[in-house]
Amino acid sequence: MNIKTQLKKVFTIIGWSLLGCAGMGLLVAAINAKNSSLCQGLVVEINAGGKALCLNKKEVIAMLQNEGLNDVRNKKAASFDLLKMETFLRKNSWVKDVQLFFDNNQILKIRIQERQPAARLFTVTGTSYLIDSNGVQLFLPPGAVLNLPVFTGYPHEKFELKRDSALNRQILNLAIFLNHDPFWSSQIQEVDIHATKTFMMTPLIGNQVIEFGDGNDYENKFHRLYVFYKEVMTQTGFDKYTSIKLAYANQIVATRKPGVISKADSIQARKNVMEMIRLAEKMETDTGKIRDVKPLERNTLTEQNLQGFDLPEENENKADTNNKHQKQQQN
Repeated sequence: MNIKTQLKKVFTIIGWSLLGCAGMGLLVAAINAKNSSLCQGLVVEINAGGKALCLNKKEVIAMLQNEGLNDVRNKKAASFDLLKMETFLRKNSWVKDVQLFFDNNQILKIRIQERQPAARLFTVTGTSYLIDSNGVQLFLPPGAVLNLPVFTGYPHEKFELKRDSALNRQILNLAIFLNHDPFWSSQIQEVDIHATKTFMMTPLIGNQVIEFGDGNDYENKFHRLYVFYKEVMTQTGFDKYTSIKLAYANQIVATRKPGVISKADSIQARKNVMEMIRLAEKMETDTGKIRDVKPLERNTLTEQNLQGFDLPEENENKADTNNKHQKQQQN
């Protein structure tokens, strides 16, 4: 390698070094200038400008004021501890994510993403709170009206996935399913948690109790129940049954109610459910939802896939027994 080549390499390295130092100097100067500039205002943005469920701008500002942040105008940007402010705001259970920064106009921006509640839980002691889809416990906002699945009889004062993880995971799965299914979100009014950690559901239409069993295989259970609604109960009436049991694999066991059922009430109940089914199917078509279950309209009730869905009344059982005894005596 000759001297000219070596000198060229040296000068190239020196040139790039000087250029890097100059760029670093400009960057430091820009940072210092920005830090020494004065704050021109404060903007709070919640849920990217969408609907806020719990927090609002006044509450966020009040929370920061309690930490010593009063009037932000004409204060140096360097005087704001943005990391500390973010850490403080994250202590609020409704805050899923938060970002604080100064824009080019020296406006302090606070961007907050709220947690989305998935269900409301009532404990055995009567207390109530919300949980999101990740199992984070949220306090109930005063005066808030939220259309969420309701679970009653929860055995603990706090919701933690580490505690009773099987039960809590089943509650979350059911809550998420109900929130995303237009038919069942309308039909299921309440889910009661039994002492055996099984679920009893109260429907909006019909007086029967839905004995769901545990939360395992929940999609197939709702699927079988939907088919039963559509193929059987829309024909027989929704006041004919006192209970529907889904705890058994691939079965539905329904118990008939003794006595006479009002024809007018039965017809109206059928109309109501058929309208719910129509709206639910339309909503799924409009939103393009695709679930990993077979299309409901293609399923039919057979003795192979649904057994014992229409048990006889208690009086009928007695009558059948008496007839058998009479026949035996005659023989």
